[in-house]
Amino acid sequence: MPDPSAIERHLAAARASLRRVAVERFADVLAAGALVVDIRPEADRRAEGELDGAVVIERVHLEWRLDPTSPDRIAEAVPGRRVVIVCNEGYSSVLAATSLVALGVDATDLDGGYRALVAIGSPLVRSGTT
Repeated sequence: MPDPSAIERHLAAARASLRRVAVERFADVLAAGALVVDIRPEADRRAEGELDGAVVIERVHLEWRLDPTSPDRIAEAVPGRRVVIVCNEGYSSVLAATSLVALGVDATDLDGGYRALVAIGSPLVRSGTT
């Protein structure tokens, strides 16, 4: 078996550095007041559906909008508030969460992403238009 690629090693290290949220616990985390941020591209949200209770911030703007010290932050980005990042399958979100942690944000991600919520039939997902 070949050695893992650099990105596979990077993802493994990022996953190991976070306390990721299991899909079965996602509703509890949301109910506890975590800020859930959906970073999926608009085309994916349109095709696959929306996530109830999530703030949509595409990946390209994430750090500026969630850094509590940034003049470009959203009102919900307050020091000490837990942030859970959601992408399609938990790859981009884990990298995004570690980037936020480096800025001092209490961040993690949803293990398995939006598609894992769909797979368990979560009532928090709304069907897409296509």
